[in-house]
Amino acid sequence: MTAEPCNFPRDLSAEMAALNARVLAEDGPQPDATLMPSAEGRALVERNNERWNRDLLALARRETVFIEADPALGSARRKLEVLVPDNARSGALIFVHGGGFCFCSTATHERCARLLAIESGLPVLMPDYRLAPEDPFPAGLKDVVAAMRAAFSATANLGVTSGPLLISGDSAGANLALSAMLHEQEAGRTSLAGALLFYGTYDCDFDTPSYTEFAEGFGLTRAKMQRYWSAYAGGREPTALGSDVLAAPLRASDEALAALPPLYLAAAGVDPLLSDTLRLEARLKALGRDETTTIHPGVTHGFLQNSIDLEAARGALRLAGQAASRLAATA
Repeated sequence: MTAEPCNFPRDLSAEMAALNARVLAEDGPQPDATLMPSAEGRALVERNNERWNRDLLALARRETVFIEADPALGSARRKLEVLVPDNARSGALIFVHGGGFCFCSTATHERCARLLAIESGLPVLMPDYRLAPEDPFPAGLKDVVAAMRAAFSATANLGVTSGPLLISGDSAGANLALSAMLHEQEAGRTSLAGALLFYGTYDCDFDTPSYTEFAEGFGLTRAKMQRYWSAYAGGREPTALGSDVLAAPLRASDEALAALPPLYLAAAGVDPLLSDTLRLEARLKALGRDETTTIHPGVTHGFLQNSIDLEAARGALRLAGQAASRLAATA
C-alpha cells in the first residue's frame, strides 16, 4: 500500500498538554503495563483509569446481563453491561472497549459509554470479552460477535426495544467492531445500521507515516503496539496475524469493505494509529464510498477516556452521538 505523505502536526493542544502535565505531577512516571505480568499490568491500567470514571452521568437504567457461551461459534460466557439513557430510542449501540487486546474492561470505559448513550439517545451495550495473551485471536472477537448476535434479538432480557443496531469501539475495540462486521458479513447474517470507529488499529504494519512520526513520546508508542499485536497473535511475531483479515481488517477484500454499512471514522491528531484510519478511509473512498475521517487535532490516543476533564473529548463524543443518531434514523 502506498504510504500517505507524512506531514502530521506534532503539537498538543493547550488543554491536552495541561492535562498530561497535571497527571504526571499527581501520579509521577508510571511503569509500562505491557512489560509487566498480565495480572499486574491489568491492575495498574484499571487503577489509572479510575480517575476518568468518576462523576458518572445519570442514566434511566444500568444493569448487567450475561451472554451464554456458543460452542458452535467459539464464544465464552461473558457479561454485557446495559446502559439505557432517559427517553431512549429503539435499537442499541454496542460499544467495544479498547486496551490493546490485553487490557481495560467495561469499567475503564463506562463514562465514555454513558456519554455515547446520552448523546445518541441509544441504549449502549458494553460486552466484556476475553483478553490476550491468555486468550489470543480469535477469542475476543468471537465474544464480540456473540454479543452482536444477542443484540440482534434484543428483547426484555437486554432491556432494549428492537430497532436499528450499531456497533462502536475505540482502538483495539474499533478493530474488533470492524472485524465482527466482516465476520458476520461472511456468515451471511443481517447487516448493522452503521458503525462508529475511534482511532482503531486495523493492521499490523508498524512502518506507516504516523507510526514513524509518533513512535514514542506521546503515550502510546510503536513498541507498545508491537507488544499488543504479539500478545494478540499468541506470543508470535507481531505481524503474524497480517494474513488474516479478521485480525487485520484493513486487508479485507474490496468486495467485503464495499459491503460494509456506513461508518463514522474518528481519529486523534497525535497518534501512532492515525495512518490506520486514514488508510481505511482511502480504501473506502477508492470504492466509491464517502466516509471522511474526523481528525481531532492536538490530542493523543485514548483521549475519549478523558471526558471528565477534556472538552475535546466531550465534543468528540457529542459529534459521535449525533452521527449515531443519524445512522439509526436512516436505517
